[in-house]
Amino acid sequence: MKAAFSRRGALLAGAAALVAPGAFAIAQAVRKPNILILYADDLGYGDLSCYGATRLRTPNLDRLAARGTRFENAHSPSATCTPSRYALLTGDYAWRASGTQILPGDAPALIRPGRFTLPAMLKKAGYATGLVGKWHLGLGNGKVDWNGEITPGPLDIGFDYGFFMPATLDRVPNVLIENRRVVNLDPGDPIRVDYHMKVGDEPTGGEHTALLKFRGDPEHSNTIVNGIGRIGYMAGGHAARWNDEELSDVLLGKAVDFVTAQKNGPFFLYYALNEPHVPRAPHPRFAGKSGLGSRGDAILQLDWTVGELVRTLEGLGIADDTLIVFSSDNGPILFDGYEDRAVELADGHKPAGPYRSGKYAIYEGGTRVPMITCWPGHVRAGHVSRAIVDHVDLVASFAALTGQGLPHDGAVDSFDMLAPLLGQSDRGRDHVVEDTKLMVTTGTTVASSGARILALRAGDWKLIRGSVGPHAFHGNAIGTSPRDQLYNLAKDPGERNDLAATLPDRARILAARLDKIERDGRSRP
Repeated sequence: MKAAFSRRGALLAGAAALVAPGAFAIAQAVRKPNILILYADDLGYGDLSCYGATRLRTPNLDRLAARGTRFENAHSPSATCTPSRYALLTGDYAWRASGTQILPGDAPALIRPGRFTLPAMLKKAGYATGLVGKWHLGLGNGKVDWNGEITPGPLDIGFDYGFFMPATLDRVPNVLIENRRVVNLDPGDPIRVDYHMKVGDEPTGGEHTALLKFRGDPEHSNTIVNGIGRIGYMAGGHAARWNDEELSDVLLGKAVDFVTAQKNGPFFLYYALNEPHVPRAPHPRFAGKSGLGSRGDAILQLDWTVGELVRTLEGLGIADDTLIVFSSDNGPILFDGYEDRAVELADGHKPAGPYRSGKYAIYEGGTRVPMITCWPGHVRAGHVSRAIVDHVDLVASFAALTGQGLPHDGAVDSFDMLAPLLGQSDRGRDHVVEDTKLMVTTGTTVASSGARILALRAGDWKLIRGSVGPHAFHGNAIGTSPRDQLYNLAKDPGERNDLAATLPDRARILAARLDKIERDGRSRP
């Protein structure tokens, strides 16, 4: 029997949890909650008004926070996108695996079929599983045939349905895939993609600047699609190419379709939003409305999109049956390859809030991100949590929520943080590992250097492992140094006062702990 999840159901679940410590068991007579992950792209800790932004108003996300729990100590697993998404879906830190850097649009699938994943676990628990939005975890086995069936992909690691972009807004191919095939593809206009040399006779941003809505740096000056230079070259597939200004509406429509079709639940939807990633080309409804340029407009669009989906849940009568987790894949960036005046028009807005730097950085601004959970009647409303939580923990936490076990060799870095996620406890992790990779520019190509930078956060203390000399990328200081750095975040949230020389014993203890976590190949007992 699938009764609605009521307050009586919550009491039953709580009673079951007392019988089975550490698990939020769901009584058989009570419906499992729907799970909705809303994953923004390059959104900073200070980008929402509920996190202190004064130059932007985000009423829909503010409302979500008021009805749920807002986290002040939440972390993305990495300071860049692909590694964070990998960790969220597998429960493993991405730095443990090879190839987990920012991927080109034609990269092979990082998460291979048969791997233990969050969607596969929830599918086993009886959930309908869906993906809408940004993928960026690779497709195929090394050379994708964009004109045929594309596999392996999301459907091969636990998703029942997918409507997604292969990579990012700024990377070719700029097409959408539904399940295993490109949407609206004309067989007479086949797609070709290359990240090393030009294909076809499409104009490029570097050669035809008059065709551009805004210019890009050399990396973002390859094939022009919809008036925007992209990373990489593509030819063909004209009928399948997306329109940037309309894309968010298209993706929202698919998310609405999925939750409507699965309203009798339970469902799991991983909705990976694009905002405020570059190129920022918001719908005309939002263009010019923020006063902070296209980046601010994109955040308004993000906020509206979240509000529309929540209103859909309410209209379907399933909002009280749905656990929503909202967060971002990494910290913020203003200039990220396009001349969209984001730096010039910031006008005092601090996208990382009190934290230093942002995307690409090992400083807190790279991984300290906004995070909100909401489940009316179950998540503590209006609560502000100081618990340290990480997106890598969603696998173990949702395993506890749905009564699933974890294999010993799966989700090796994921901890059960269900009580903090529900606002029932402010006791979170006692540590978290943060990571990034250096980005280097070679000619017109930007890529990860292979140098992985790790940091250990333990309580109020943070140790950044020594690596190379100071670096910056796109205006963000990365936080590297040849020597270990030590910061007390309670007293120095901006990471300006390195205490490693003053407190060498503490620095050595944290460095040894980080070494052990890396050496052991896992952090979950």
